[in-house]
Amino acid sequence: MLFAAMGVIWGIPYLLIKVADEGVSVPVLVFARTAIAAVLLLPVALRRRQIRVLLPHWRWLVVFALVEIAGPWLLLSNAERRLSSSLSGLLVATVPIIGAVLARLTGDSERLTPVRWAGLLVGLGGVALLVGQATGGSAWPIVEVLLTATGYAIGPMIANRKLADLPRFGVTAVCLGFTALLYLPAAAATLPHSVPPARVLASLLVLAVVCTGAAFILFFMLIAEVGPARATVITYVNPAVAVALGAGVLGEPFTPLIAVAFVLILGGSVLGTRRAPASAGVATAESPVPAAPGRRP
Repeated sequence: MLFAAMGVIWGIPYLLIKVADEGVSVPVLVFARTAIAAVLLLPVALRRRQIRVLLPHWRWLVVFALVEIAGPWLLLSNAERRLSSSLSGLLVATVPIIGAVLARLTGDSERLTPVRWAGLLVGLGGVALLVGQATGGSAWPIVEVLLTATGYAIGPMIANRKLADLPRFGVTAVCLGFTALLYLPAAAATLPHSVPPARVLASLLVLAVVCTGAAFILFFMLIAEVGPARATVITYVNPAVAVALGAGVLGEPFTPLIAVAFVLILGGSVLGTRRAPASAGVATAESPVPAAPGRRP
């Protein structure tokens, strides 16, 4: 049940962002999402005494928040003003591919086997097909989503190498709160002149409460049940949900080209992150937990 819930919960934000973009500015969208979620999570982190222990690590927490939340959520929300929600969700599925390349470039001891190389090339081929889907003849929205995916790939590396011993619930709450404060001035300056439509307000609320606040709580529960490695398999489910909702709810086109790219990117992600048998280990709940907001829309 937890796996199914997370597969859906982190697959629907692309749809909600697309709807929210119709009535509020990008800074307001990011502020609303992070502020409401922080209000929900910070009291829990305080009760668990997970805040004070973070203070000596504030510099890396700031870097992590910028790379994992503040930057990606700005870029993704802005990109969806030009791109369909399904296309955005599919492009974010390149996170495992980008992560595998970055891990290797930054000293990861696990070698890239021929199978993994093939997976990386197949996934990149899927991205190349989608570049032609950019609206208005501009590739910048595609670049924004790929930069979002890059941030989602770098964030867990920072967390695992610099913040690995810190309570992840506290890290998530503090980083969301910091991002909300960061966007407060821009959000205040770009408030809509009238009350946005009900569906925009509902999208913001669901995005913050369900897809951010409640999602992290459920994700931690899933990790406790099956371990971090198996929990991240939802990465391969979320894009399918995003594509299905975009086509079914918003009427976005699902062309044969997108279908082929869908198979190439997800297949490439699976192959590109496949561990060699000699280095594969059994994941446990005590294994390093992936960064809480990592690979999230």
